[in-house]
This record gives sequence, structure tokens and C-alpha cells, in this order.
Amino acid sequence: MTVLQTGRLTLSPCRPADRDDFIALEQDPEVMRFLNGGHPVGREEADLDADFLMPRGTEPYVWTARRTLSDAFVGWFCLWPDGEGSAELGYRLRRTEWGQGLAAEGARALANWGFGSCGYDRIVAGTMAVNQGSRRVMEKLGMVHARTVHGDWPDPIPGSEEGEVWYEVTRTEWSRG
Repeated sequence: MTVLQTGRLTLSPCRPADRDDFIALEQDPEVMRFLNGGHPVGREEADLDADFLMPRGTEPYVWTARRTLSDAFVGWFCLWPDGEGSAELGYRLRRTEWGQGLAAEGARALANWGFGSCGYDRIVAGTMAVNQGSRRVMEKLGMVHARTVHGDWPDPIPGSEEGEVWYEVTRTEWSRG
């Protein structure tokens, strides 16, 4: 993994020193709303079997995002290999950083790296159908809605009845964008 730079962000491979920032992110009910219904996740309660990523600073394919000028923690991004020639994009930002275009900026840098340096043919991303903010980020990247999945979750959260949406973009589509 390499350090990635954007106009406002530095994305560095995560490290154990990022752990406290990651855990603080999971303490914000609004950050966790579309992941577990808004329940803060503490150090001791972290579910190792959760179906969403809760990085602790040692995970491969996870970058810590910081403001380039101030080194302030913004959040994290990941580009996780997901089969032959494919990777799944993910991100989580501090609430104070929402609405500034930083999610799209960091995700775009990661997708560029994934298509250019890793040779991925397709990048996918998913979120709850009701998570309009995350869906807008994916659409800004040129990703298109590929499918909606409805599941029977053991502990449904508000909005889960609408399903999860999956977006994708191929290398060819990316190069035309």
C-alpha cells in the first residue's frame, strides 16, 4: 500500500496508533446509524463477527484519512480485494467532516489507485438503501446501481426493510469518466 494525496487529504496505510481515532468514530451514534442502528461501539463490546468493518489499525487495505494541512483525523477508507479482479470500497468519516466532499475525494483517490496500480477490473460499494449521503458519494464517483438486496436480518435496524444497495464501476467506465 502507498500513501495517497488529494487536494485536502492524505490517506496513509492504517497503523496501530490510529486505533483510538477509529474507536472514537464508532462512538458516534450518527456515524453508526446505517451500520448498527446508531449504537456506539466500545472497545470491549466490539463484535468480531460484525458484518461491517471496524478497523483497529492493523488491517490491510485500510487507509487513515487526515487533513493534509493540519493532520486532523477525518476518517478511514478501504479498498478490500473481493474476488478475481474486484475490490469493495468502503469509508467512514467523522460527522464534522460530512457534507464537504471529502468522502468522494478520498474514495476517488482510492479508486484511481485500485484501477491504476492494482489492476482491478471492477470496484463495488454497498450501503443501506436509505443512506442517501453514501449513495450520493457513489454516484459522484460514477458508480451505478447494480442491485438491491433484501435480507432477513436477525436484529433489523430502521430502514433495513428497504434493503441494501450495491453500486459498481468498471475500469472501462472509470477511464471514460
